[in-house]
Amino acid sequence: MTPEELADLAHLRRARDLIDREYAQPLDVPTMARHALMSPAHFSRRFRAAYGETPYGYLMTRRIERAMALLRGGMSVTDACMAVGCTSLGSFSSRFTELAGETPSAYRARDHDAVVAMPACLAKVRTRPLRDVSSRIREARPDAAA
Repeated sequence: MTPEELADLAHLRRARDLIDREYAQPLDVPTMARHALMSPAHFSRRFRAAYGETPYGYLMTRRIERAMALLRGGMSVTDACMAVGCTSLGSFSSRFTELAGETPSAYRARDHDAVVAMPACLAKVRTRPLRDVSSRIREARPDAAA
């Protein structure tokens, strides 16, 4: 890896850290790119290459991850939506359902005693929202194996 590539990774990490810290604030790609000292287009390409998802996708995943923790604690769906920086309840619910596999209301109503009993480091990994790519493959190709 060249020194320039290492420097790019350090700048990308700075932007990712900004997303992790300021997820509840209004963030857009130009703002994130400024923290990475890159143009928005270059930043988006490099971020996706380094982390496997777009900067906005990463931001929304972090927001949904935090919202899941708030919902497990009993917060209302609307309050959790606003607390993590989402301004549209409909968009929040759609993205939450896409990543978590169930609606925010259903997630909130479900029993979370097992998560409470886990060490925090394990709970964070086990509850991290992931896109269900396999369901999209089955939708596109019904003959695809499950």
